Amino acid sequence: MRQIIAMGGGGFSMEPENLLLDKYILAQVKNDLPKVCFVPTASGDQTNYIERFYQAFKTLPCQPSHLSLFEPEFIDLERYILEQDVIYVGGGNTRNMLVLWKEWGLDNVLKKAYKKGIILAGLSAGSICWFEEGLTDPLNAPLFKLDCLGFLKGSNCPHYDGENKRKPAYHQFISEGKIKEGYAVDDGVALHFINEKVSSTISSRPKAKAYFVKRKDSEIIQNEINTIYLGSL
Repeated sequence: MRQIIAMGGGGFSMEPENLLLDKYILAQVKNDLPKVCFVPTASGDQTNYIERFYQAFKTLPCQPSHLSLFEPEFIDLERYILEQDVIYVGGGNTRNMLVLWKEWGLDNVLKKAYKKGIILAGLSAGSICWFEEGLTDPLNAPLFKLDCLGFLKGSNCPHYDGENKRKPAYHQFISEGKIKEGYAVDDGVALHFINEKVSSTISSRPKAKAYFVKRKDSEIIQNEINTIYLGSL
């Protein structure tokens, strides 16, 4: 079973006092103490980000670790990744992350992990990367389309409600045919894909939603996806 849990935003890095999405990810693993590897490449392996990961996940039933490409401690990258139960990718600069992944061959290793059944998860850049295309933005510059790994069909727009320029830009790109139809996801919402199809959509915030956005006769149609608030379960 192939699984990807793509978060628009949220989790420990955005909601340190609300780990509902992180707990949901761990609950998908059959092991009592799953091995969770944090991949903070998109942030440049920022020390503070890594520390916050450990602060959160050491309170949860798991075995946390992280993968650094800037200060690597692994001997065999492929072996290390394939020993994990969950690969959790952090946010940051998606383009720089993908360039580094390809240089290290991590993109191919992650494809092997996905096919093996290791859960791939993440937020923002760690969500965009799994799709064919993503809507991303460099610092202080306009939004643009980015070609990604293509494990999932279509495009992805995270932070749909969290950043004012996201929604109008995504609608415009789709209406002009500059990006494929796809998923717009609010902060606090995660799409859970099983074998490349959305199995469930969950949230850590009561009113947060996800949508499938498409074009019909040059007009944008935004279909809300039924979202389950984890706090009510």
